[in-house]
Parts: sequence; structure tokens; C-alpha cells
Amino acid sequence: MATRLLIALMLACALPLQAAEVAGVKFDDTARIGQSELRLSGAGLRKRFVFVEVYAMGLYVGDPKADRIAQDGAKRVAIRMLRDVDADAFAKALIDGMRPNHDEATMQGLEPRIAELNAIMAAVGQAKKGMAIDLDWDPAAGTRVTIDGKQAGKPIAGEDFYRALLRIWLGPKPVQDDLKQSLLGG
Repeated sequence: MATRLLIALMLACALPLQAAEVAGVKFDDTARIGQSELRLSGAGLRKRFVFVEVYAMGLYVGDPKADRIAQDGAKRVAIRMLRDVDADAFAKALIDGMRPNHDEATMQGLEPRIAELNAIMAAVGQAKKGMAIDLDWDPAAGTRVTIDGKQAGKPIAGEDFYRALLRIWLGPKPVQDDLKQSLLGG
């Protein structure tokens, strides 16, 4: 009996983790950026006004147990739209999420790159229901915006910019507390 229990436990530990599912959106356990294999730290649901589901989101990092913002290496924020949102409104919401987590001097330093992100989103026109938006940090290139598997615009320089994006969801004043906890695997 004890041998069977031990074998069952060993097999359970050897099985791959199951993908996360949020609001009907499945997130794989791993993602790849360049040569880096990332692991899903957590996934959650972004809501507005408590009941309006906007997007499902997964966070991929090299080490899900380390500080998600400060750790070196590639990272991915995987956003899956659950409703249509005007691209300008989507970009504005991202920037509005940055402000409470940064002082004015930092925000001013980020402005040129915020303008680059706004231009990329404006070119998209609308973040439509079902659209896959990935915000990747690639140390070799910068912040890449990928829409439905195709790169949008050119990479945005500076890891400080990507970390500012992460603080939208993971900073001391996240846009949604329960989403932060979900992304941290809680």
C-alpha cells in the first residue's frame, strides 16, 4: 500500500502542470522569447466597475518565485481581450495605471516611450474581443508589442519602461488588487 502511494505521488509530481484558464481563456504553462523559456507566474481577470470583464491576463517570467518586476531576463504579459476596447482608451488605461506607481519625474522620463506605445496602439485602431496582445520584454531588443502573433511597431527601448508597465498590475498601487494576487500565483 505504501509503495503504491509513493509511486502515485511520484507520478503526480512528474506530470506537467496544467495550463491556467481564466474566463474561458487558456494560458499555456510556458512561453518562449528568443532563447528564454518562461513559466506562467499566474493568470487573472481584469474587470471594470466590478462586473465588466475587460481582459484575461497571464504573466510569464523566468522564475515565478522571484520578484516579478526586478528579476532579469525576458518576461511576457499576455493579454486576451474579452470585449472591444478603442485602442486609444486601451493605451490611456495603461498609462493611467502607471501614474499611481511612479513619481512625476519618472513619468516625465517615460513620456517619449509612452508616446511610442500610444502610436503602436493607435495604428492597431481597436483592441477587439478575442485579440491576443503580448507585451514582451526581450533583453536583446526591448519591449515588443505583438498583436495576434504579429509584431506591431518597433521595439521600445529600456527595461525601466517594461518595469513601469509591470507596475500597472504588480506595483504598490495596482489597477486591481485581486488581479495582482492572481498574477503572483496567489
